Amino acid sequence: MSSTRNDLPARQRAKLQQLLNARLADALDLTSASKQAHWNVKGPNFIALHALFDQLHGNIEQHVDTIAERIAALGGSAHGTVQAAAGASSLAPYPLHISDGVEHLQALTDRLADFGRKIRAAIPAADQSGDAGTADLFTAVSRDADKYLWLLEAHLHGQR
Repeated sequence: MSSTRNDLPARQRAKLQQLLNARLADALDLTSASKQAHWNVKGPNFIALHALFDQLHGNIEQHVDTIAERIAALGGSAHGTVQAAAGASSLAPYPLHISDGVEHLQALTDRLADFGRKIRAAIPAADQSGDAGTADLFTAVSRDADKYLWLLEAHLHGQR
């Protein structure tokens, strides 16, 4: 941890850095999964899904930056390389050999739901560490994860 005038005790900031880095790895994994779907989707709803997957990517990518910057603001080091994210992500691996729109929707909704669950669990953990700022950050990510889960699931209506 680097020196900072942030008034949270170093021990709490170290715990928050671990929590934030865990969710950063998941968010980076999810951005890659959304691009994988964006690049490889095929089928009758191609253009709508292609655009939706790119929107999801852009949204999560914004949160990646916010999470990483929060780590740095707390005096920590963001672990944002591909190798670090691959080793630390708790999300299921994204299937590489699918192209059907419904298969991509199912794969992304599974991962986005898992991501949302873990982000929601991070909210009280951050709050218990006395860091309302990080809890608020996770709340904003959770809200967007829920929104995009709804948008993806709407395409699956009647498909399951």
